[in-house]
Amino acid sequence: MRRHSHLALMVNGETVEASVAPYKTLLEVLREDLGLTGTKHGCELGECGACAVLVDGEPQLSCLVLALECEGRSIDTVEGLARGAELHPLQAAFADLGAAQCGYCTPGILMTAKALLAHEPHPSRERIREAISGNLCRCTGYQQIEEAIAEGARRMSDESPR
Repeated sequence: MRRHSHLALMVNGETVEASVAPYKTLLEVLREDLGLTGTKHGCELGECGACAVLVDGEPQLSCLVLALECEGRSIDTVEGLARGAELHPLQAAFADLGAAQCGYCTPGILMTAKALLAHEPHPSRERIREAISGNLCRCTGYQQIEEAIAEGARRMSDESPR
């Protein structure tokens, strides 16, 4: 029986390769093999959203996806949001509006929000609520999170070429 498989991924715009056990989840490979610990290890059941990343631009719960299923695919994690020292508009809005309390859920929410705004640049509050409904937060009560996503959308709109 083969114990490890070669894996090539595009993570945050860079090609990475690893030798991984075939049973490892994308979450485990990101955190343990690639050192990308921004993606949080929450429930391991796909119920909390803390491990959400983008796979080919779509939110996926990395605790439920085998890493080998992602061969050749594009993975975006929270580490890839900022541009150097400049925060992504969503990250800046979260910081400015106090949307992150303990911060454990924040990476998954940011990635889910990024996917929403890529498809829907000006979502209603209802759509924001619906999009992040799979991301559990125990600290904020969601109001600041929803406000920060709406503000991030506004800032992203202001940044886009006219």
